[in-house]
Amino acid sequence: MLRFAILTVSDRSARGEREDLSGPALAEAVRARGWEVAHTAILPDDLPALRDTLARWADSDAYDVILTTGGTGFAPRDVTPEATRAVVERLAPGLSEAMRAASLQITPHAMLSRAVAGIRGQTLIVNLPGSPKAAVENLEVIASVLPHAIKLLRGDQSAEQEHRKA
Repeated sequence: MLRFAILTVSDRSARGEREDLSGPALAEAVRARGWEVAHTAILPDDLPALRDTLARWADSDAYDVILTTGGTGFAPRDVTPEATRAVVERLAPGLSEAMRAASLQITPHAMLSRAVAGIRGQTLIVNLPGSPKAAVENLEVIASVLPHAIKLLRGDQSAEQEHRKA
C-alpha cells in the first residue's frame, strides 16, 4: 500500500480565512484507490517553510509520495515549484509533462502551470494545482504509474519483471 502525505499550500487557508478543499479532495481520491493518507498539513506560500517541510517529510521515510496542492502558478507568492526543486535530487519531468498535456485538453490555462515532480531519497514529490477539481484530475493522470514508480525507488525486484511485461 502506498503511503501519502498531502501538503496544501495557501496563505489564506493557513490563516484560516478559507477552507482547504483541495487537500481533502486529494485525500478522498487517494483513499478511493486503496492507498493510505498518512499525513496532511496546510502551509502558507513561504519558500523556506515549504522547502524545510518537504525535505523533512521525504527524509523521514514515512511517505512514499508527497503531493502538494497550490502555489504552482504565476502569482508572485507561488513558490511551490521552487521549494520542490530545492529539495529533490532528481526531477521526474514525465509526470509533470503528462499532467500538463492532459490538462491542456480541458483548459488552456494548463500552460500556466509551473508544477514539477521529483525524487528525494526514496520519496516522490509531485506538485498539483490548487483547484480541487484540477488537483484530482492531475492525480488521476499519473495514478496508474505511481505503484510502479515507488517499486523502482524502493529497489523492489518485481519492478524489473513489470518492465518485461509492458
